[in-house]
Amino acid sequence: MDAAETDPVSIVVTWDVKPGRERDFEEWAEALHQAAIRYPGHRGATWLRAEGMRNRYYTVVGFSDQERLDRWLGSGERADLIDRVRGIAEEHQQDTTGLETWFSVPGESVPAPSKPKMMAVTFCAVYPISLALNAFLTPLTKAWPVPVQALVFPLLVVPVLTLLVMPALSRLLRRWLYPVGRVHRPARPGR
Repeated sequence: MDAAETDPVSIVVTWDVKPGRERDFEEWAEALHQAAIRYPGHRGATWLRAEGMRNRYYTVVGFSDQERLDRWLGSGERADLIDRVRGIAEEHQQDTTGLETWFSVPGESVPAPSKPKMMAVTFCAVYPISLALNAFLTPLTKAWPVPVQALVFPLLVVPVLTLLVMPALSRLLRRWLYPVGRVHRPARPGR
């Protein structure tokens, strides 16, 4: 099994709904969701509605791997459903990089920041950790075999970034990362 078959993927879709057609869109969104959950590899979808923007919705759709996501996106069933929403809403897809999980704000659902902003914050997080490891840990591991030396960096950096540094930086730089209004999750798309 190659990496593409085992790496979960997601896509963010923005929907601009015509004023007065919100109810029609939400009913359609429920039909789209019911179709998607029948596809192999579907890992769930979150529907968000922009606070203060009655006509903008977001969908974050997850699949177990890129191939299964592509099957859903290219399916005739989805194409038929997309045809049905024409005149009600316009779709804008946004590919995700995987870094988005580091930029979640606890207790809130917001679209991911731009890729340049995510890269800048990630660099600011990784660089000092890398310096510290090279200054203090690398000298202690010089006698170790190279594969073991190389293993130390990700074993330490990934948990520190994921659990401590990136959530803290996301909160600290929140106004710069998320300049648009917050979004919240409605009870259900069809309600």
